[in-house]
Amino acid sequence: MIEVERIWFGYGGQWLFQDFSWSVARGEAWAIIGPSGCGKTTLLYLLAGLRQPQRGAIRIDGQPLQRPRPRTGLILQDYGLLPWATVWENVALGLRIRRFYGPDGRHAPVDAPVADIAGPVNAWLERLGLAAVRDRYPGQISGGQRQRTAIARALVLKPDLLLMDEPFASLDAPTREDLQELTWRLKEAEALTLILVTHNIEEAVFMGQRILILGAPPHTRPEVVENPGAGDPSFRQARAYWKRVEQLRQALRVPDARG
Repeated sequence: MIEVERIWFGYGGQWLFQDFSWSVARGEAWAIIGPSGCGKTTLLYLLAGLRQPQRGAIRIDGQPLQRPRPRTGLILQDYGLLPWATVWENVALGLRIRRFYGPDGRHAPVDAPVADIAGPVNAWLERLGLAAVRDRYPGQISGGQRQRTAIARALVLKPDLLLMDEPFASLDAPTREDLQELTWRLKEAEALTLILVTHNIEEAVFMGQRILILGAPPHTRPEVVENPGAGDPSFRQARAYWKRVEQLRQALRVPDARG
């Protein structure tokens, strides 16, 4: 699905990616992990079409990525919700923008009935357990509900690629694990390709079938850890899970917090 071909990208003369190539197959779940400043979020923005490589190319389904594409969903760490809009209005935002500008942001559709917005929005609010808070504002709901709202806003647009930047970082551990499992169920049900950026080693091991490790830049080749147990709630209790966590700790040179 995604081909990153020999890209170069950096800021102020300092390269983050240097002749870097990487590929992602359709339907895979990837976690990208590394220390602050290593280029994780930059890589996500490159995949979203919000940044352009200075050399090389990124292709999705064989097409050069030169701007954000309609079927890519992006969920940011701070949720990106409008504080003055209700849950319903936040979820409907992308559909309303698409109704006005058209799916490619350039051409307005001939006709897009309001019902085409209400139906999908209401369906996702029900599916994600948000119907009861649909008329509340982001400041009136919990962090977990805000994250579900951000997920609903992305998925109502029917993406095939979902990019997530530290989406669960500010949540307590039980809520974080619940939403990780929810995201995996949605990935399977909606046939999504999922790429998640995280600082959290345990999260990377649960979420990523394959894990891309970014160390100190510049990055010249991908370091990938295969992780076939990802997404299964029982995996968290398995010995293989903790072995993978330890493998990543060693790769990142992070001391084991369990002592």
